[in-house]
Amino acid sequence: MLLSFKSRRVRAVRWAIGLLVSPLLMLLLSPVTATRAAYAAAGPRSVRDGLNRTDVSFRGGDGVILHGIVVAPSRITGRVPGIVLVGGSGPGPRQEYTQEAEAFARGGIATLVYDKRTTGYSKMHRDFSLLAADALAGVRTLRARPGVDPAKVGLWGFSEGGWVAPLAASRSSDVAFVITLGGPGRTPLRTQTWNLAVHLRHEHVSGSLLDTIMGPAAHLVDGAGLFPEAGYDPVPVLQRLRQPVLALWGEHDTQVPPRESAQIFERVLARAGNDHVTIRFVAGAGHNGHRTTDGFDNLGGPLLGGHPLGALAPGYADTMTSWIHQVAAGHPPLSSAAAPPRQALTSRAASNGAWYEANGLQWAAIAFFLLVFAGYPVTGIVRRIIGRSEAAPARRPARLLAATGLVTVAGTLLSTVAVFAAGGRLGDPVVAGRPLSWLILQLLAVIVTVATVVTATSTWRNRRTPATGGRVRVAAVVAAGAIFIPWAVYWGLLAW
Repeated sequence: MLLSFKSRRVRAVRWAIGLLVSPLLMLLLSPVTATRAAYAAAGPRSVRDGLNRTDVSFRGGDGVILHGIVVAPSRITGRVPGIVLVGGSGPGPRQEYTQEAEAFARGGIATLVYDKRTTGYSKMHRDFSLLAADALAGVRTLRARPGVDPAKVGLWGFSEGGWVAPLAASRSSDVAFVITLGGPGRTPLRTQTWNLAVHLRHEHVSGSLLDTIMGPAAHLVDGAGLFPEAGYDPVPVLQRLRQPVLALWGEHDTQVPPRESAQIFERVLARAGNDHVTIRFVAGAGHNGHRTTDGFDNLGGPLLGGHPLGALAPGYADTMTSWIHQVAAGHPPLSSAAAPPRQALTSRAASNGAWYEANGLQWAAIAFFLLVFAGYPVTGIVRRIIGRSEAAPARRPARLLAATGLVTVAGTLLSTVAVFAAGGRLGDPVVAGRPLSWLILQLLAVIVTVATVVTATSTWRNRRTPATGGRVRVAAVVAAGAIFIPWAVYWGLLAW
């Protein structure tokens, strides 16, 4: 009975305490609950080094959900300008542009950087119009953020973003200004072939391979549909750009021709009547505006995928933030252009429009070579099987011609496509200014030429011999060899 009484008394005391304390706890915890609810609605938020970081999600051009982060000053008085970062080619995770986002935020500018879409974007498919729609969706998202002046939100486009950001800005007056870094003034195909040639030169390659990559190989890759958005021309978009523009290139840009691109930006925007175009070059910077010695290395900075991104080059961030504040204050600088750096290599179009460059003709020639050169030994084997192996004139040089011709044509296609696939990085040593594989192909082309002459000469000397199936086969391989010679000249195989 005593135990039962004590148990009832304990339960009564606990009930009374709960009755008194619960309202107090509710009162104390309600601000915490409200804060957590607001936190969940706004997305994860952190404050460190004087900057606010808020995760955001928004719908891109075709409704796909894109994820990013807004980096802003933690102490905001009034409303600040904003900028949306549009990344370069590739997967483009936001971490690649963390240094820029934080530099803008420290300069008093709210910055949205987002992960590039993975749906509708790949190495084989690019849609600049869709990427521009994503950028504009980012602008709308940032304009709606508390503390951001919606009339002063602009775009920053790096590399591929240098095509996308102007395109987006040309479509919407919501974009207050445009900054490009490494913005290309040429088409994607012409820009990429220049980039490949520059990287080959860095590997000590000289001579005909450079012209081959920038000319016939690029034209063939384009014709085969292996290079997305190859012919996109940025000039018509620049002609429609009315917002103030700050166009920057690294002094050591090795991926976009800086002198040519700057001259195109300056000329086209001036003709379009845009009087607020500032063109500058970042000293000691590579394509991405980060520190480098020659454009092929990165100095300092955080690691991404185990590789250093390079620290921001001195003056790079200050140039952008001070320019934005001038624009935001209603005083965009009048047009001016700094002297461009030296550009060692001039870009070139993949085709000059000559009849022999037509893709249909090139593919027909390649198919003819492969069919005839591969068919010569195959038909020879078939003839032996059915017992029709009569002697044919110039049989031995014809065999050499067929074998070397087949290897040379197939090897040329594979080696040049490999240069595109590897981004200009070679897998074999350079001998006499040529990759070893290309040097071997050039030697084989010489052998094909000699074998063609020898085979044709022997066939002519035996022209009075009664016609046989063997002679027809030899005549076909000689015809292929004769067409091969001008083809090899065009492809740089017979050029030193």
